Amino acid sequence: MIDFTTFDDLKRFNANLTTNKQATLKSRSSSKGNKDTFLSHSSKDEEYLPAVINLLESHGASVYCDLGDNRLPDNPSPETASILKNQIKESRKQVVFVTTNSKDSKWVPWELGIGDSSLSTRNVALLPAAASSYEQSWAQQEYLGLYRHIVWGTMVGEPKPLWLVYDYHTNTAQKLRDWLAR
Repeated sequence: MIDFTTFDDLKRFNANLTTNKQATLKSRSSSKGNKDTFLSHSSKDEEYLPAVINLLESHGASVYCDLGDNRLPDNPSPETASILKNQIKESRKQVVFVTTNSKDSKWVPWELGIGDSSLSTRNVALLPAAASSYEQSWAQQEYLGLYRHIVWGTMVGEPKPLWLVYDYHTNTAQKLRDWLAR
């Protein structure tokens, strides 16, 4: 059994992080050096990013998130696009934090397209979040069905639920830590 992440789950993760730790996570993830996982997200979902970054980093990722990246111009421009495109290409993995806000973002679909072509679909995963664990309103764009999902669930041979990267096409999963390491 698998569950999608809820906003309440992410708020609980954030509540467990001190304000100082949240700021440190954002700061550390926005600096360039040796980031192996590009985090794509809608700017409307900023409040959840410390929890998402913490989740990924606690499973072995070194996360790049554009918030606070001082290389980016104040107003988006072609320079912004170039920096983000290069950052995605330098990454090994891309995680797209998908909510209903993603469909309104100008950047999320573009970043996903860059990741898909540069990294391949096997190195791109969606981390969907909604109000409830069974809601899938975030999945309105048909192309999102191409990608694996990061979910909370059980796996044969594991005594407790854990974070998984789930491929619903083949009904298979691997541990998030293992997916991030490859």
